[in-house]
Amino acid sequence: MTIAIGCDHAGVELKKEIISLLTELGIEYSDYGTKGTESVDYPDFGEKVAEAVSSGRIERGILICGTGIGMSIVANKFPHIRASLCNDLYTAKMSRLHNDANILVIGGRIVGKDLAKEIVKIWVSTPFEGKRHHLRLKKITKIEERLGSHGF
Repeated sequence: MTIAIGCDHAGVELKKEIISLLTELGIEYSDYGTKGTESVDYPDFGEKVAEAVSSGRIERGILICGTGIGMSIVANKFPHIRASLCNDLYTAKMSRLHNDANILVIGGRIVGKDLAKEIVKIWVSTPFEGKRHHLRLKKITKIEERLGSHGF
């Protein structure tokens, strides 16, 4: 598995911690920025990660901004993206188990580094359960197809 990871200025320090963890776990990653703490616009980095996952070039992604809300909104604009904001262990597990989330979003100003690392560990190791949840994801795909790029 390769993970695309990106953040805005509010997520730089946490991104470094998560990259260290991914390396420790032997998981490949591509860093889509940002690298510094100077103010930047989160949509620029959320778009890069979401596009990489949406296109199938990279299997999963991790995004970090101050609360995680902005990155979630950006990522979920892309087809076939199921970005889940997870600031606790339970939602991290359920986002994979029931929703087959392919982008994990964390609030860098909400979650401490130790908890964030545990969230990532659970998220990368939890498989999709399938079964009845697969049918629900198919319904989401049908909504995406129906709306297309034109929205409502």
